[in-house]
Amino acid sequence: MGDIVYFDNAATSPLDLRVAEAMRPWIGETFGNPSSLHGFGRRARQAVDRAREQLAALLNAHPGEIVFTGSGTEADNLALIGVATAYDPGDCHIVTSSIEHPAVLETCRYLGRRGVEVSYLPVDGDGIVDPASLESVLRPTTRLVSVMAANNVVGTIQPIAELARIAHEHGALFHTDAVQAVSKLPLDVRAQELDLLSLSAHKLNGPQGVGALFVRDGIELEAYVHGGGQERGLRSGTENVAGLVGLGRAAEILAVEMSEDAARLVSFSDRIIETLAEKIPNAYLIGHRYRRLPGHLCLGFRGQENEGITLLLELNEAGIAASSGSACSAQHVAESSYVLTAMGFDPIRARGSLRVTLGRFTSEAEVERFLEILPQAVASLRPITSHVLLSA
Repeated sequence: MGDIVYFDNAATSPLDLRVAEAMRPWIGETFGNPSSLHGFGRRARQAVDRAREQLAALLNAHPGEIVFTGSGTEADNLALIGVATAYDPGDCHIVTSSIEHPAVLETCRYLGRRGVEVSYLPVDGDGIVDPASLESVLRPTTRLVSVMAANNVVGTIQPIAELARIAHEHGALFHTDAVQAVSKLPLDVRAQELDLLSLSAHKLNGPQGVGALFVRDGIELEAYVHGGGQERGLRSGTENVAGLVGLGRAAEILAVEMSEDAARLVSFSDRIIETLAEKIPNAYLIGHRYRRLPGHLCLGFRGQENEGITLLLELNEAGIAASSGSACSAQHVAESSYVLTAMGFDPIRARGSLRVTLGRFTSEAEVERFLEILPQAVASLRPITSHVLLSA
């Protein structure tokens, strides 16, 4: 796989070797249940506590406000279900956006089937939530507003600080799914007045199978995983010590290197956008030009949107690993993207996007190779000939 250019970091990011080294002693050499009182258990507990401190420092949180989970999806579920089940269904209204990750949307649908009312905010053509639309749907029974920090498909950054302020003015809590954003944007739960924040280790060059939920001091959630009472009783189950050590180390590295990484990724993104404008006249950028995650590009090719799958296969054959959108929806790759549909795209244009997501280990040589291969791949695609599609 050494010759493959990996441009799918939004799906999962490569494990940083420094993270792997931190985890190594906890994979076979050192062991112990963090709940045990003997020396093995105490050492494991110290490792978990250290990881909690490292992650809290990245977010400007207190260590006691970090609840470890098995994934970002689980963290989203804990936030939404944990708030909603503290109320009678008829006394709970939740607000979210129409372009959230399935971890939020499917959880909201689950709660909706159980009597919780859910409002879905629209987005504009760039995928941005208008804060005024939030103002218009809030009511006395609104308990939680959940809007992602940045979209996983188009990379658009949301005004979460303003949305949180509006939610608080109406007595509601604010949660953000920061799974994509936490590795690319400085997030400060104090300055942005966030109540709940979800993240996943494998999106920040950490291990898969580990996540976390920031829960602001004073917020009471109802647990839905019951057992031995780990993680303040909110997430029972023996902790994944090696994974948590990896998450902590990844957060520690990120706190030091994020700014430099972001500047480099913005430079690479600009290079790609400028070159495509010259080499592929029908290429267009989806989402806001500047209010986007560094290194996160969603591209369309006017008149060839129905060839999205073919383009992905062509790129893969040429040694470029990219995607058409959320990895969680890969089995529906031939269907229109609900994110692009919500942004106003017609069914054909919503089906043919190319998501290119760069990361910490992306090199200039890889960017240049991509810019050589992509124009050739696009040129090989069939144009849309139907008059219906041409009018899209």
